[in-house]
Amino acid sequence: MLARVLKVHPADNVIVALRNLSAGERIEFDNAVYDLPYAVGAKHKFVTEDRHPGDPIYMYGVLVGKATQPIRRGESITTFNLKHDAEGYGLDKKQPYAWQPPDVSRWQDRTFMGYHRADGSVGTRNYWLVVPLVFCENRNVLILKDAFERELGYSQPETYRQQVHELVSLYRSGQVDVIKKMQPFVDPDQNRTLAHEPARRPFEHIDGIKFLTHEMGCGGTRQDSAYLCSLLAGFINNPNVAGATVLSLGCQHLQANMIGEEIKRQNPKFDKPLLLFEQQAGTEYALMSQAVTQTFMGLTEVNKLKRQPAPLSALTVGLKCGGSDGFSGISANPALGQLSDILVALGGKTVLAEFPELNGVEQELINRTDDTTKAQKFIDLMSSYSAQAEAAGSGFDMNPSPGNIKDGLITDAIKSAGAAKKGGTAPVTDVLDYAEPATRPGLNLLCTPGNDVEATTGMAGSGTNLILFTTGLGTPTGNPICPVVKVATNTALKNRMPDVIDFDSGPIIDGEQRIDENADALLEYVIRLASGEETTKAEGLGQDDFIPWKRGVSL
Repeated sequence: MLARVLKVHPADNVIVALRNLSAGERIEFDNAVYDLPYAVGAKHKFVTEDRHPGDPIYMYGVLVGKATQPIRRGESITTFNLKHDAEGYGLDKKQPYAWQPPDVSRWQDRTFMGYHRADGSVGTRNYWLVVPLVFCENRNVLILKDAFERELGYSQPETYRQQVHELVSLYRSGQVDVIKKMQPFVDPDQNRTLAHEPARRPFEHIDGIKFLTHEMGCGGTRQDSAYLCSLLAGFINNPNVAGATVLSLGCQHLQANMIGEEIKRQNPKFDKPLLLFEQQAGTEYALMSQAVTQTFMGLTEVNKLKRQPAPLSALTVGLKCGGSDGFSGISANPALGQLSDILVALGGKTVLAEFPELNGVEQELINRTDDTTKAQKFIDLMSSYSAQAEAAGSGFDMNPSPGNIKDGLITDAIKSAGAAKKGGTAPVTDVLDYAEPATRPGLNLLCTPGNDVEATTGMAGSGTNLILFTTGLGTPTGNPICPVVKVATNTALKNRMPDVIDFDSGPIIDGEQRIDENADALLEYVIRLASGEETTKAEGLGQDDFIPWKRGVSL
């Protein structure tokens, strides 16, 4: 019989509904009986004891809010009767921490097939990157994108173009009534995983050419341009990138020499082809034709690279969630945490981002950070970010979205305590500001917003060559250079959005798999993906999202 409720931590005074529970229903759990005065929807929580205004609510063993109204035993917590609250944190509260690594003997000798770079890193993909230093070059980047993708077999299918063509034909023939009566469009191939045309590709060892556009590089603050420079350098340094074409106008804040210097600063061993073109040196035609020819020649060189075996310790995996629900912290996120612990024990790197979604679990992470300098850096980043958000009238407590709240994440502390599960239990080895490269094996904390694309953009800029992205509501986010794996927190989502979801952690909720079993299955998928044997749904859909964080208030 499937479990109906779950208590996540012994210290909790709320119980999670795993199924819809009816008003008047009697729930027997853990030697106690609860009579529910009202219905409790799946993913929501009811209290184990009467709560009065000001009384604390605990979940995941931490403070997640305080009652604002009387809450009867068995009644669910809501935005009406509960407000966000969290414990304070600081170095003065730091407690000793001991970690018991998981048994990794099963994975010790496993390898993936990756692209070995001259600096010792290993890519899971082999991409050529085209980037503008300033928004003035976006048009030229898009022209190059159209030319290269169409001719080299990397363009997306023309499914929707064909649909528009059919509608135009009907309109021109006067059949508007036929259009009005048409049935909703049905995807002819919902299970496609690769939308490109491999048969037409002249370069069999190049996974794609990726083209970035943005709205920065000039006109904003010099700080914005400096952060963009670091981010673009991080993308070019990413192990999944084999070479890059950079377009510059010439007069912008982000000067051409700055990008080269930043690349070398981040990676003194940098040894990839880097092509730089400046438009104000001549005509647009001269710029573009030269960029086309030299980029093509660069592709002929990086196509000589082939996949070779690499240990799992060579992976750098990002840990992200978006469109979270009340099951995120008890299924998909803990599965990612288990996988993270395995990779850390093997000597690999994992990167946990989204600082607004660590609100309430700061002290636990401080305790797990052995280096007090790194712990203080985490405190400084968190406190300054939080203060900036509050000064703008949008504190971390405003982080949960309407979708989060509807599906059981009532306060930011509840959301954060569940989100932090993606980081497992390993010690924190490094704390990184946005676009800082991840260089130390182990669990890294990366300061990014919770915003899905700003966060994944920052993770790729810090060197992740895979991102595991959990979602309970369904999110199509992808990244130009870093495969983004969508992990469903519940099987209903997997069935509802099969064109977006790559892996299902719903069997944990359904009692069909333990967390460690689900994590093992996910790691097997990751090995195939890293080896090029699988592609993510986001890759197939061409979901290449790139939004740099301008360091303003973004939750």
